[in-house]
Amino acid sequence: MNVRWIAVADGNELSETASRRILAASEHAIAERGSFLVVLAGGQTPLGAYRRLRSAETDWSRWHVYFGDERCVPENDAERNSRQARDAWLDHVAIPAEHVHAIPAELGAERGAAAYAALLRDVGDFDLVLLGLGEDGHTASLFPGHEWNVAGADALAVVDAPKPPPQRVSLGAGRLSRAREVLFLVTGESKREAVTRWRAREALPAGAIRPSAGVDVLIESALLASP
Repeated sequence: MNVRWIAVADGNELSETASRRILAASEHAIAERGSFLVVLAGGQTPLGAYRRLRSAETDWSRWHVYFGDERCVPENDAERNSRQARDAWLDHVAIPAEHVHAIPAELGAERGAAAYAALLRDVGDFDLVLLGLGEDGHTASLFPGHEWNVAGADALAVVDAPKPPPQRVSLGAGRLSRAREVLFLVTGESKREAVTRWRAREALPAGAIRPSAGVDVLIESALLASP
């Protein structure tokens, strides 16, 4: 599977490049299909790109926002990926509220996964999936040593995540791979070992995301150099 490593100088350049890539994908999707289906990554790394999108000129009414994973905490908890994306970006633009599809993880892992899988059943391929990389090689809430796919399930219940909170909902590797474009955002020295293992083709969750077009990895250049 083709992985394209795209080096940037630092986190600021990564955020700027990522925001441009997101907008370019939206313009192409809207021109070709009339709407833009994007899956957002959680964590701190994408927030800079999200903030830059506040001032973007686009037809927000054509955007449909989904999430790659969510923590099973109360709906408005500050640790929710959906809350962080709202604070950084979504609440500052004119995306219709009904076009922002948060994962109902406050229901618990099993019920939240079932509800999100039902919502996704009639959703086609995503136009863009944004993902991060954990220190252990996880992406979304797909962790090493855990199930990355369940046959026929778009969303998975995670009940024993190795980092808190243990209960989460995640899209499976197969569903995340149903995308016209996948873009990983990777920053921070703590990710070096995971990057090295991924590049050595170890069996990591990040490497299980296999869209037909391959994946692009925006990454700080220092992480591609020998320590």
